[in-house]
This record gives sequence, C-alpha cells and structure tokens, in this order.
Amino acid sequence: MTQAHPPFAEDGYHYGVMRRAIDIIDASEDPLALDELAAQMAMSPAHFQRVFSRWVGVSPKRYQQYLMLGQAKRMLRENATTLDAANGIGLSGTGRLHDMFLRWEAMSPGEFARRGAGLTIRWGWFDSPFGPALVMGTEKGICGLALSAEVGGDAAMADMTGRWPLADFVEDPVLLQPWVSAAFGAQGATPDKAPLYLIGAPFQIKVWEALLSIPSGQVTTYSDIADAVGHPRAVRAVGTAVGRNPVSWLIPCHRALRKSGGLGGYHWGLPVKRAILAFEAARADA
Repeated sequence: MTQAHPPFAEDGYHYGVMRRAIDIIDASEDPLALDELAAQMAMSPAHFQRVFSRWVGVSPKRYQQYLMLGQAKRMLRENATTLDAANGIGLSGTGRLHDMFLRWEAMSPGEFARRGAGLTIRWGWFDSPFGPALVMGTEKGICGLALSAEVGGDAAMADMTGRWPLADFVEDPVLLQPWVSAAFGAQGATPDKAPLYLIGAPFQIKVWEALLSIPSGQVTTYSDIADAVGHPRAVRAVGTAVGRNPVSWLIPCHRALRKSGGLGGYHWGLPVKRAILAFEAARADA
C-alpha cells in the first residue's frame, strides 16, 4: 500500500509501543512498576518513560490508571457530558469539537440512497497517533477515516469502500494530506481546516452531529445521545449509528460508553478505543 508518512511516523511508532504495553498491562493482575514494564518491553526505563511522555505527557503509572475500566466509570460519574436535548441537533456551537468543525455538510437523503453513484472519493494511507489511518474524501471534505492497527489494512479498505459501493475510488494522498495534517493537529495546523463531508442516513447524521458536542476528555452514554437526538427509546439504534460512524477520531464515537461505564464496542477494535480515551483523558488532566 502507498502510505504518506510525515509528520506522524513517530506518533505511529509510539502507538505501537502503547499497544504492546497495553497487552502486557492487561495480562498482569497488579499494576506494573516502570522498571518491570520497561524490561518486558525490552527498553530501558528512561527511554520507555520518554516514549510515554512524548505520547501522552504523563507517567506510565498514571497512564495505567487511565487504561482501567474503573477510569471509564469515573469519567462517566464525574466528567460525562449529558447532551442537552433542548439543543437537539443544533448544538448551538457549545461543543468544542463542533466549534472546530463548522465547515462540514451532509449528503442529502437522495445522494445517500444512490450509494455513492457518480461520486469520486479520493483515498490514501497516513500515519496517525493511533497507527495507520485510511482517509477518504471528496472535493468537499473528509468522508471516511479508518484506524487499521487492530483490524488490518485490507479489512479497513473493504469496510470503507463497501459503504459507498458505486463510487469511483482514486488513490490521491496528496490532495488529502493538508486535511489529514489538520485533523491530527500536525505542526500547528487547526482542525477547522479539515472539513467533513458526512455520508449517511438522516438519523445517523443526527447521532454523529450529537457526538461532535462531546469535548475531548469527556464521555457520554448511548442513552444520553438518544435523548439528545429526540429518540429516548432508540438506544439500540443509536448504538448502531455510533458504530457506523465513517469518520473515526474526528467524530468521537469513542466517547460513547455504556450506562454502566463499560467501554461497549468500537468498530476499529477496543484496544484502539481504550488507547484514544486514555490519550485524551491524560492530556486533559495534564
């Protein structure tokens, strides 16, 4: 596959380190000391500490706390945003992410029903803080972003192209690079330079728009989202719409948890969801 590397190659490496460390932490019944964890990663404690600091800015001990399910429950109790149903899907610009992504528009229902017929979608592979990212977009903005660290590149490509089977897909990472750089905040870029072009059914788009109101470092529940879009009994349908979000990371479906505080599912793999939540929570806390 063709993959654009600058400027996220180092972040992608760090995600790989985090992913291996997560597996080791999960296999341990007790928290691991820095020396012990670094030894299992075949790294010196100082170098391992630097990698952690570069990625999230907190110590491995602190980061382990954010990886625990108890942390998700604490976030739900203390930081979870209750989406205001009065605002509906208008959001009134209250969410920080929504403020960042004012430049987006959704396909009409008729366009969605055509399953991408007559639409040209550009695509490319890029490094991201969470491993390889497959990004797709039209001339209007990013319409797809898949994180393939857990599912693999072939599965990510099949998933994305299968959403719009009648579209013409053209590999063109050069066109997408400025938007991708903005999306991941590279070199001072701002997310308002990464427009979104949402391709989905009307109900799905309502759910995705509600997700944009959840600030980084906070979480909400599927039932709160159902209330926010005016369908309080449609929790299961909301969960399906969250799972069908085509633009991971930018539309933060990873911030939706079960009412119990459990992580629930994640289309690109629970280890990725947990790493993103820990990444955001640690940075917000720092």
